[in-house]
Amino acid sequence: MSENTATTELLDTITLRQAVKDTLRNYFTNIGNEQPVDFYSILLEEIERPLLETLINHTHYNQVKMANILGISRGTLRKKLKQYGMLD
Repeated sequence: MSENTATTELLDTITLRQAVKDTLRNYFTNIGNEQPVDFYSILLEEIERPLLETLINHTHYNQVKMANILGISRGTLRKKLKQYGMLD
């Protein structure tokens, strides 16, 4: 089994929650004693941007589908897309 296949199989068994938890633990380990400021806002931006990018590709930029997947209104979605410079 190649390393790529083993990594893919491992990722398939990890839940999103566990992946986030592991990533956050790693982040805080790497910054040591440094205390981030306004971390919640930073975290939201770090998650929202790749989430929106992924959904753009997944839905072929169908904003109605994207909003439904996210469980938000199309207006809220458009606001977020504009915030990140992703609005056509």
